[in-house]
Amino acid sequence: MRKDIHPEYREVLFHDTNADVFFLTRSTAKTKTTREYEGQEYPYYPLDISSASHPFYTGEQRKTSNEGRVASFNKRFGAFGGRSKAKKTDAE
Repeated sequence: MRKDIHPEYREVLFHDTNADVFFLTRSTAKTKTTREYEGQEYPYYPLDISSASHPFYTGEQRKTSNEGRVASFNKRFGAFGGRSKAKKTDAE
């Protein structure tokens, strides 16, 4: 194996900020900060989502109500299309 061409492979502390869960694993991820974990200092890498918070892994699917979306859309933009048609019908 050639020297000085591979990134440093070391233990890195990953933090899922959404679920507040820490993962200690080996990685080549470059970090700017460190954090103490279980009495030792590790390179620290924050995450927005991981297997601890992703709906596919947790089984907590968020169901959206399409009826609520349609009602919200009609409330905001329904007046734009409805008034012009009503005026044409009344004038004829």
